[in-house]
Amino acid sequence: MSDGNAVLPWLVIRQDSNGNRYRVGRYATRTEAQEVADRLEGEGQEQLYVVERTAASRQSG
Repeated sequence: MSDGNAVLPWLVIRQDSNGNRYRVGRYATRTEAQEVADRLEGEGQEQLYVVERTAASRQSG
């Protein structure tokens, strides 16, 4: 399987103080995404990092 076929249903989203949201990355598992979000928050950033499942993955399973 190539990376192009990988299923990456978990997103890490950065939300700034103005409410703007930006996708940081996509991950295969919630645990992996949460570890990234936790690490970014631990770096002293003032933004909020959240983990969300993609809408497409919610519909398919």
